[in-house]
Formats: sequence, C-alpha cells, structure tokens
Amino acid sequence: MKTLARKRDRAELLRRLRTLRPDSVGRWGRMSAPQMVCHVSDAFRMLIDQIPVTHATGLAQRTLVKWTALYLPVRWPSGISTVPEIDQLVSGTKPTSFSADVAELEMLVDRIAAGIGTLDGRVHPIFGALSENAWLRWGYLHMDHHFRQFGV
Repeated sequence: MKTLARKRDRAELLRRLRTLRPDSVGRWGRMSAPQMVCHVSDAFRMLIDQIPVTHATGLAQRTLVKWTALYLPVRWPSGISTVPEIDQLVSGTKPTSFSADVAELEMLVDRIAAGIGTLDGRVHPIFGALSENAWLRWGYLHMDHHFRQFGV
C-alpha cells in the first residue's frame, strides 16, 4: 500500500503535483485546480495542528468507513464532503500565486515526512484518532484522490 512514509511514493505524488496547471479542469467536484492545491495543503495543516477543525464523526465513520477508506483497494468516490474549515468554498485558504501554493504543498509534504514519529494518535475530523501509519496512508490517498480529480 502506498503511503507518505515511503520516499518513492512521496516522489510520485510530487511529480504528479508538478504536472498540474492552474487551468487544469476537474473531472468532478466544485474546486478549481488552485483551490484543490490549497485544500490539500489545508488538510495537512489540520494534521499538524495549524488549522483547528470541528469533528463530525460517528461510530460508523471511526470504524467501518475508516477501515474501508484506508485499507480496501478501492478508489475514493467523488462527492465526499469535508469539514467547513478546509472546504475551499467555505472557510478554506484562498489561492494566491499558483506556483507559491504548489511550493507550499511540497513543503507541507516534506514537513509531514520529517515529522514521522510524532503523528500517532492525532485526531482526524471524520475518522477519529489515527495511528501514524494510518495518517501517512490517508495523506497519500487524499492527494491521489484529488490528483485523479484533475487527471494528474
């Protein structure tokens, strides 16, 4: 399974990120490519406690949905809602310069990887407390989901 814990998996994601263009058209969803870059960055800021988020979870999300999303070999479906704080059309960080926003996302991926050993038990707003391995798997899958959204 791919994860941000592996250097080659991170390198793959960063290569894909660099192929994204500000005018890339989404295959689904409401975000533009610049908004998506900011959304993924906001999700990582949530992980490292730079953006506080509300928790909208229940027993099913903390168990069955979490396990399915992280460990079954199925792609995440389109149309999944997120919490308002990282929703680009509600309270998420607004895009600035596309190249600066891409560089910020690259920096956050590196920061997450450098923080391995400090992520265990942090709380995801939907999935609840995650192990470090689960967070690193989630990070890979979240980026992959949104990159597929824009065909990269």
